[in-house]
Amino acid sequence: MAAILLVTGFGACKHKKQPAKTEDSFMAGTADFLIDESLSPIIDEEEFVFGSLYTEAKPHMVYKSENQALNLLLNDSIRFAILARDLKPDEKKLMERRTLPATVNVFAHDAIALIVNQSSADTNITVSEVKNMLNGKSKSDLNIVFDNPNSSLVRYLKELSGSTELNAKNIYALKSNKEVVKYVSEHPKSIGIVGFAWLNDPDKDYAADVQKVRIMGVKDDTKNKDDNGFTKPSQESLALKTYPLSRDIYIINCTNKQGLGTGFEGFLLSDRGQRIVLKSGLLPAKMPGREINIVTQQPTQ
Repeated sequence: MAAILLVTGFGACKHKKQPAKTEDSFMAGTADFLIDESLSPIIDEEEFVFGSLYTEAKPHMVYKSENQALNLLLNDSIRFAILARDLKPDEKKLMERRTLPATVNVFAHDAIALIVNQSSADTNITVSEVKNMLNGKSKSDLNIVFDNPNSSLVRYLKELSGSTELNAKNIYALKSNKEVVKYVSEHPKSIGIVGFAWLNDPDKDYAADVQKVRIMGVKDDTKNKDDNGFTKPSQESLALKTYPLSRDIYIINCTNKQGLGTGFEGFLLSDRGQRIVLKSGLLPAKMPGREINIVTQQPTQ
């Protein structure tokens, strides 16, 4: 009886169903892509159009904070990412040692927007004032709110302020850009810091909150003290580099193969993908071409 059970058990193990391996190609199959969660408005739009054009492609967007996304990428959990910063030299060397060299391309230019309540008398702010507020050196009674401590926005603000921690008593971390917009819409004594894409064509669940906030003008007085102009984020100010709080959006492809990651990367950098960036209000890395129809009129006899 024991022998029969042993044979039966062995046979059951032998015929146990193994998980199916998934294969992906340029425009078909499935693959996980890491996305900085602060970039979700533009990536959601790109994914929707990509999926409607290539119905056999099933990319799975894994939205994480910047710190979480980098950890997953560098630990070889997921090999394709869209982030708000490039890999550092030591991070690139790490991927090269694993024979997974990173292909990096900028696909859009974003802005860090400062927002206040519609009822606020504060409409403009200088970079020096922002730094002082972040370092707890300002006499302002305004509360500063941002998305979460591990986000790319917080990393940007730390670099801007020259501080390793943002722990002034009036600085608060929430959970998302949507929560920041909602908080500022309800609290006149606050300044919110969000990605510019969250303020253009917002989803219905927070569109009413966007209507209750106002984007501040910013002037970089640390470089040109004679410049009296305050600039708001826009495609024009990003293109002319007159808005001081800007950042690039990077595609980081470590797949080392011609699969769905490479296909999605190609789409993002294509004329179609760049038009989606243009429509979103961000600045495309490469301005899409314009079609001009020239009608030749025959001379009248």
